[in-house]
Amino acid sequence: MKAFVFPGQGSQKVGMGMDLSAASSAAREVFEEVNDALGQDLARLMAEGPEDQLTLTENAQPAIMANAMAVVRVLGREFDVSLGEKGDYVAGHSLGEYTALCAARAFSVADTARLLKLRGQAMQAAVPVGVGSMCALLGADIEKAGELAEAAAEGQVCTVANDNDPTQVVLSGHAEAIDRAIALVKDFGIKRGVKLPVSAPFHCPLMQPAADAMAEALTATPPSAPILPVFANVTAQPVADPAEIRRLLVEQVTGRVRWRESAIGMGAIGVTHFYELGGKVLAPMIKRSFPDAVVTSVVTMEDIEALAREL
Repeated sequence: MKAFVFPGQGSQKVGMGMDLSAASSAAREVFEEVNDALGQDLARLMAEGPEDQLTLTENAQPAIMANAMAVVRVLGREFDVSLGEKGDYVAGHSLGEYTALCAARAFSVADTARLLKLRGQAMQAAVPVGVGSMCALLGADIEKAGELAEAAAEGQVCTVANDNDPTQVVLSGHAEAIDRAIALVKDFGIKRGVKLPVSAPFHCPLMQPAADAMAEALTATPPSAPILPVFANVTAQPVADPAEIRRLLVEQVTGRVRWRESAIGMGAIGVTHFYELGGKVLAPMIKRSFPDAVVTSVVTMEDIEALAREL
């Protein structure tokens, strides 16, 4: 069985998607659809930067989606590869869950771009700059990370945001609590704590205003039934019912991204091959969580051609 997976924030970089855009009119079409939907030249920002503008959450989220959907569109249009026919599941890391749903035709590219722009703005606005923070714990499993978060909280928010793989967990919450967590890592047998260059504390209860905004947006733009089930971030279980998908997308804003469990869960029901479309971030995490997995990153036209031959 096969799963197509889609990267989350942090995979953006200036120049992304440009080689594909130069090589394929199908890719250019996706970037144009996103530009039209947002009323901004996001493709130019992706191509030329500046990096600090591209890194803004409200730009990075639709940009990462557009880059991955360009790969999907080229696969379908130029190589006649349908994800619905060739795959069994889709999944995405945080914002990548929206890309996965777009690839599974639960949302159009234009609607996905608008939802992600709003999601980025709402997440940014939920907490004043400097109040929240995030850190990556390296050499930490989920048990150690949870114990550390509890010890560092001291009445503030400090919680596991991303359970990425058996060696990497991300904490999110109040800035002071995250600083305390970093100071305490050695006491919990964790190799290192690294503060992340993010502008808000994602996937924690401080994001409730953003969850409320997404509940409203997803009521106005509800998902359709996907052509493949999506492995949801917050449950690490497959879901195909549109009402349930909508509920879980709202919950995802404040909830934990259970990526390690998702990789293991897909493996447990028979997925052997994982294809990361539009990035190279998730493949190593999947491999660490599920060592028997065959993982492939698909970014360039050469990668796409090789995948089309394989499928």
